[in-house]
Amino acid sequence: MRLNRFLAASGLGSRRSCEELILGGTVTINGQICQNLAREVTGEDFVKVGSRRVVPEKPLYILLNKPRGYLCTVIDTHDRRTIFDLLPGSWPRLFHVGRLDRDSEGLIILTNDGDLALHLTHPRYKIDKEYEVLLDRPYEAAKDTPKLLRGVSTEHGRARADGVRQMSPVIIRLVLRQGLKRQIRLMLYKVGYEVKRLIRIRIGPLRLTDLKAGEWRTLTEAEVKALRAERLQPGPGTNAGPGGEGKSMPGGKKAGPAGTRKRGGEKAVRRPDVSRPGDAKRPAPVRSRSIARKGSASSAPKAGRRP
Repeated sequence: MRLNRFLAASGLGSRRSCEELILGGTVTINGQICQNLAREVTGEDFVKVGSRRVVPEKPLYILLNKPRGYLCTVIDTHDRRTIFDLLPGSWPRLFHVGRLDRDSEGLIILTNDGDLALHLTHPRYKIDKEYEVLLDRPYEAAKDTPKLLRGVSTEHGRARADGVRQMSPVIIRLVLRQGLKRQIRLMLYKVGYEVKRLIRIRIGPLRLTDLKAGEWRTLTEAEVKALRAERLQPGPGTNAGPGGEGKSMPGGKKAGPAGTRKRGGEKAVRRPDVSRPGDAKRPAPVRSRSIARKGSASSAPKAGRRP
């Protein structure tokens, strides 16, 4: 096993961050400083980072339903509750893949596989994340869906949704492939709404199903494999229809996520990457229409207090 992979498997971070440790001269093998990134390590080698010996840990992949009021951090200086308070204290160090703010709920992945964590959050990879949002007033789809798909300016950058679906007069579902700070709350505030409740119900192929708030479970081998396959689909963003169907695939083909059927009337439209030279001269892309359903969904959350 190569040294950077060995360190990443020991819970020290992604391979890239471990390479920085190696080049910085803090890693020793059998008492000798090693700055060779290609060095192979065996089970007979004695590896240390600084004064600490490191050994590979068994990979751990956890899916947690984060309750409202918990922070996504390891240690809080104000002694507030964190998501790690919900996990066994005997476990090895875990990373939270992405984050949810204190007032938000729903799915979050925790793992000691730093390489997978990095790739699931890297901007190069377009991983769908779906949220169910309870608003303070009825949603005006015809007026506001085009704005959310086109994007709005926030203090943290230009934020846009890749899919919008109205579930009831005051409940919508958004699909994002960005990860800006407080993105949904700021986007909706810019178009005239306040968020009363925010739940992440899907990350890539993983959905919130039978997990109650505060509960967790380990991911199956098939789910981990599906996550790895999901992250190997980099490419330009697509204007995904409700539920995130219509992903960009090599050669321009489109495919829905495994285990789902594409609903009638939904259309995925390829959007140009406006950060590239020359895209400003291209004609504006056609945007998909949102689909409004009458009545409330059976899974609609109850109204909570304002954040």
